[in-house]
Amino acid sequence: MENTAWFKTYLYIWVGQFVSLISSSAVNFAIIIWLSLTFKSAEVLAFAAIAGLLPQALIGPFAGVYIDRLDRRKIMIFADGFIAVCTLLMTYALKDGNVHLNMMYLLMACRSVGSAFHQPAMQAIAPLIVPTDKLLKVSGINQMMQSISSIGGPALGTLAIAYLPIHKVLYLDVIGAGFAILSLLFIQIPYIKSETKGSVRQVWNDLKTGLKGIYDHKGIFWLFSYSVIATVAIMPVAIMFPLLTIDHFGGAEFEMSLIEIVWGVGMLIGGSVLSVFKVNFSKIILINCMHLLLGATFAISGLLAPSWFILFVIITGFGGIAMSIYSAAFMTTIQEEIAPEMLGRVFSLYFSFAIIPSLIGLLFAGSIADNIGVSSAFIIAGFLVIIVGIASFATPSVMKLGGGEKGAKV
Repeated sequence: MENTAWFKTYLYIWVGQFVSLISSSAVNFAIIIWLSLTFKSAEVLAFAAIAGLLPQALIGPFAGVYIDRLDRRKIMIFADGFIAVCTLLMTYALKDGNVHLNMMYLLMACRSVGSAFHQPAMQAIAPLIVPTDKLLKVSGINQMMQSISSIGGPALGTLAIAYLPIHKVLYLDVIGAGFAILSLLFIQIPYIKSETKGSVRQVWNDLKTGLKGIYDHKGIFWLFSYSVIATVAIMPVAIMFPLLTIDHFGGAEFEMSLIEIVWGVGMLIGGSVLSVFKVNFSKIILINCMHLLLGATFAISGLLAPSWFILFVIITGFGGIAMSIYSAAFMTTIQEEIAPEMLGRVFSLYFSFAIIPSLIGLLFAGSIADNIGVSSAFIIAGFLVIIVGIASFATPSVMKLGGGEKGAKV
């Protein structure tokens, strides 16, 4: 595919996915506000988050098998459509004013099933379209889109929930899914056809092949392992940012919003840097350095005196930059190292591995904050992430990543 052709194809994807991302972000934030105001229960919020994450973690590895077998463009279209239908059913469940929490949890779980197919398929199509030397720039632009949606989505969601009932706010997600589907109808994506049959036994064998491929590729195995360890440290801290802002720095609603916005702006800057400037050194060095920087921002935030809120804001911005650059470099490394016909399985397995620690962090964040204190949790998490960065530098198989031909090692 010619350079101009790949860019035009991806431009359609970017437009549709951006509208979908920002509308989903707005709706997700509006749901959190609505649940908080309606029930004033941390338990309800926790169950809602679990319903939105657990199915994706459980079926993700099996979804990856089918992503590698089927047309990835069609998978994204059907996944977006399925999520939109689930959202429409949620509007119906809420329309009469009677809140059916169990129905809400069920539909949020169904939306999570759609995401289990959509997210890995989205990551797996890039190497089929984008030239290898442009993958990091594309990942940087993807991070910019995520960042803009994380800034604009909550603002749009807050505005929507202020003027509209929750069942009407949900239509934003349906509109966003429609844009995403429409954009995909105008493009063609190369299709790697699988000759194997789709029996249960064969699906299980394909899943084992994906797991074996990760385990046998020592560099990818350790890269995944370090990322999961870092996620275990990062997720409780990510949940406790509002608590640190309120309890330690004495902030309120404005300060909490400021921290969220600054983190999003930091991620936007990180993605912009990667999309504009060419990286001429190893992406693994970039990943490890971002571990060190991100860990340092957490540890320093926990060590700051309560009167140093402005410095906390600045440090949070650097944390957002580090997270954005790390995510883009990590995804690009996987895309370069894994053969295209296995990317669906590998990304699905990674997302599942990453989500489970997120759930653990969600369940135990309150207990951690109560027992050791929020600032102490930031310090411990920061040093753990720094140790991950140091260990990654000291692992030869990880440091060698990026040196071979694309897909040659799996």
